[in-house]
Amino acid sequence: MRKKLLIIFFILIAIAVSIFAINKVQEKITIEVLSKYGSTGDEVKQIQTKLKRWGYYNGNVDGIYGSKTVEAVKYFQRKNGLTVDGIAGKQTLNAMGIYSSSNSSTSNSTSNSSNLNLLSHLIYGEARGEPYSGQVAVGAVIMNRVKSSSFPNTIAGVIYQSGAFTAVSDGQINLTPNDTAKKAAQDALNGWDPSYGAIYYFNPNTATNKWIWSRPMTITIGKHRFCK
Repeated sequence: MRKKLLIIFFILIAIAVSIFAINKVQEKITIEVLSKYGSTGDEVKQIQTKLKRWGYYNGNVDGIYGSKTVEAVKYFQRKNGLTVDGIAGKQTLNAMGIYSSSNSSTSNSTSNSSNLNLLSHLIYGEARGEPYSGQVAVGAVIMNRVKSSSFPNTIAGVIYQSGAFTAVSDGQINLTPNDTAKKAAQDALNGWDPSYGAIYYFNPNTATNKWIWSRPMTITIGKHRFCK
């Protein structure tokens, strides 16, 4: 009788361990794959809203991760050097400026790290070779746009706004930033603004847009003219 009880006891322990392991695997999957085909809810609405604003998605913002959303996510991933699988996992969501709120401190840390990384890529793609203050100024323009009601309210939203930056359009944003670009990004995030409140910049030697010349200039640094 005692032997049978011991066998039952060990069987129950084995079952409990198996259930725990399965839950851990499911938890990991939930963390790593946050939205995919068939998903519904607020996160899907955020994805659709951002992709529609940036010109990747032309469907309804209905919170349903259908085939149109899959194709829009693939388009976004393809244009931004991400794994093209149509799944809005951690990296794709971070690139969109969408972060999980399950753990606020971890989320904030991830958000700050992602913003620094993304801003570094943009600065390197747009302004490598420019004076250091000019690189910080490019980062400051991003920050000024985030604060402006005329632009998206996240760094990712500003950077990936359709047609906003050449480095995004031609893929140079996917180049690996150097230490100078990273430092410039951090300075811009910390509030240094050598652009004096500018929300635009352009190279007078290559600009073909007549409208940009009408904007009030704040300062010229290197090859870039900054303006409001």
